[in-house]
Amino acid sequence: MPGLIVHEWIEQYGGAEKVAEEFAMIFPDATIACLWDDYPKRFAQRSVIESWLSKTPLRRRKALALPFTLPTWRSLKIPERPDWMLCSSHLFAHHAKLSGAGKQVPKYVYAYTPARYVWNPELDDRGNSRAARAISKPLQTIDRARAQEATSIAAVSHYVGERIQNAWLRDCEVIHPPVDVEYYSSSKIALLTPVEGDLLESLPETFVLGASRFVPYKRLDGAIAFGEANQIPVVLAGSGPQESALRELAESATVPVRFVVRPSQPLLRELYARAWAFIFPAVEDFGIMPLEANATGTPVIASTVGGTAESVRHGVSGLLLESFSRSEMRAAASALEAITFENCRKQTERFDRHVFHSEIKSWVTSHGTTL
Repeated sequence: MPGLIVHEWIEQYGGAEKVAEEFAMIFPDATIACLWDDYPKRFAQRSVIESWLSKTPLRRRKALALPFTLPTWRSLKIPERPDWMLCSSHLFAHHAKLSGAGKQVPKYVYAYTPARYVWNPELDDRGNSRAARAISKPLQTIDRARAQEATSIAAVSHYVGERIQNAWLRDCEVIHPPVDVEYYSSSKIALLTPVEGDLLESLPETFVLGASRFVPYKRLDGAIAFGEANQIPVVLAGSGPQESALRELAESATVPVRFVVRPSQPLLRELYARAWAFIFPAVEDFGIMPLEANATGTPVIASTVGGTAESVRHGVSGLLLESFSRSEMRAAASALEAITFENCRKQTERFDRHVFHSEIKSWVTSHGTTL
C-alpha cells in the first residue's frame, strides 16, 4: 500500500538524511514530503513534495521559518491519499496531518529527539536566546499534544527515549539508526578525484579526526584539545557557521590542524580509515559517524553521556570519557593501543542497515499496518 515519508527538510549532509534514504529504500513506493529540498540528487528518482515555504525567502532560514512550520505541517497537501505516514522528526515533522476532512491515517514517528532548543536548551545554545525562551512554553504544550496523535513512536536511542517520555509523556520503542557497514568497510580510493587524492596524501601520516557540521554543540574544539593533549596533528572535516571560530582556534593550537571542507562521502571514508582515532566529544542523540569510523576499523573517543555510549563499546571499539579533561585524554591515547581493527569492525554488525530495515518493517506491521 502506498505510504508517505515526512522529513523536516532535505540537506546534502546529516545523519537524519542518511536515515531518510534508508526509509526510501524500505518503502520504494512511498511519496516523500518535506518543507524544502536543498539536495534534489538524493531522491532524484522519487516523488518529493515541497511545502509552500520552499517558494519563499524563508527557505533555508530555519529560525525565521520556525513559526510557519507548525501550521504548514498541519495541512499537508498530497495528490494521492496515503495509507500510512512515517515521520522522520527532529523538530516538528511529527505534527504532520493531511489536509481535508476524513479519518487520519496511521502515523508512525521515528524521533531523533524532541526539539532540543524547545525541551533541552542545555543541549543546544539556540534555545537560550530571549526569543527562544519566550516561546518555549507554548511550543511545549503544542508539541506534547501533537505527539499524542502518533500510532507509535520509535526513538533513535534509549537516551532519547527517556527524553521522549519526559517531554511528550509517551512510551516508545528504540530502533538504532543504520550504518552502511558494507560501504565503509572497503576502500574508496578509486572513487576520489585527483584533487581529493592529492589532499589525502598531503595529510600527516598520523592524525586524529573530528568530523561533523561545524556548529557549537558538536564540540569540535574537543578534537583539537585531544590533539594538543597528546601532541598529535588534527584534521577537521565538515562545514558550518563555526568554521571561522574553529580556524581561529586552530591558529593558536600547539599541533597542526588541517581543515577538509565539505568532503565527499568517498573522501570522508578514507579520512576515517587513515585516522589514528575518531574524536567525537558531542553529547549526541545517537551519532552515526562514530559507527562509520568503526566500520573502517578506526577506534572512537566519545562521551559517556548521550546516545554514542550505546554504540561505542568501551574498551572494545573505543573509549568513553566522562569529562574530556587533559588527563583523561592522555590516558585514553595510551589505552587505544589495546583496541583492535577487528573489534571495531565487529561492533558495527548489529547496527547494519539490513538490521534496521527488518526492525522498521516489524515495528510498523506490529501496530496493524499492512505493507
